[in-house]
Amino acid sequence: MKHPILSNNVRHIVWWLVWLFLAAGQSLLFYFGYGKFVTVSILDSFVSVVIYSGIALSLWFPFRFFNSGEIRVTALISNLVASGAISVTLWVLITKLLMTLFLPEQNNYQAYWLATLPYRVGTGVFMYGLIIMTYYLFVSLSNLSEKNAKEARLESLVKETELKMLRSQINPHFLFNSLNSISSLTITDPEKARDMVVKLSEFMRYALSRKDEQPVSLQNELENLRLYLDIEKVRFGDKLVTEEFIDGNCLEFKIPVMLLQPLYENAVKHGVYESTESVKIITHAKITDGYIEISISNNYDPSPSLKKGTGTGLLNVNRRLELFYGNKAMMKTTKENGLYTVNLYIPTDYL
Repeated sequence: MKHPILSNNVRHIVWWLVWLFLAAGQSLLFYFGYGKFVTVSILDSFVSVVIYSGIALSLWFPFRFFNSGEIRVTALISNLVASGAISVTLWVLITKLLMTLFLPEQNNYQAYWLATLPYRVGTGVFMYGLIIMTYYLFVSLSNLSEKNAKEARLESLVKETELKMLRSQINPHFLFNSLNSISSLTITDPEKARDMVVKLSEFMRYALSRKDEQPVSLQNELENLRLYLDIEKVRFGDKLVTEEFIDGNCLEFKIPVMLLQPLYENAVKHGVYESTESVKIITHAKITDGYIEISISNNYDPSPSLKKGTGTGLLNVNRRLELFYGNKAMMKTTKENGLYTVNLYIPTDYL
């Protein structure tokens, strides 16, 4: 740890202001107690305080040495007492030496010195205690700051790990479905299988090229999702229809990478796959009241489904929203009149 006073300009200034205040207080006390020596009182006070302030600054180094490792309490106390005794003794002797040099003609300075000596020693011990307490305070604040920084880094690491885990659940799910479709198409329609492989490679290139959790623009995300839907259109043909209504102001807005992917997968899985009729997936995006609202809706077969979903996709999306935005973002789902809709509300001023 660096010197808490010398390494900070503001603390350095405050440090000297405090010592100047102490010098003024001591000179007034000496003046009222020993009024015959006005000039001597002022000069003596400022010289002694300047000397002690220098000693106090140097005390940081033995203080850090005493507290640098495991040490018994008794040994620590002994070291602090010894350094205090040495500091006060040096302060008293150096002050007397300098004042004798400054005021050689003052015959009464020796009497003045002897009269103020008990006060000097008591003041020196008191100020030494304050200095040590101040240094302990700086060490405690530094340790607390380091602890908070470590906790913040750990929390960030845990969040990043969880985000990567949630995202890793998306790619295999889609990849397995696509490979199964390609496997079937290689027999029934090799040309479509080839088309799916090309689009799948482009899609996976986008997904794998973003290994971190840095947000991407909505425009990039939509371009990648169109690749996904194109792959599914090869699989389902005219049964899958898509529409987009995107406000141009939304395109540069940043969102977590592949945040929307599970929502489209759900639309295909529970809408297109289970329906005998054509299914339309409609995407809306607009900015209202400081939020970007992204809406993904699809019609579905209202008859009871034999295949119930696990809810993993929606849970992943909701959890990623919480990790990125806290409680500032929201996901809402509605299901009515044969239309299933997912609405995301993300604050525009967050990323």
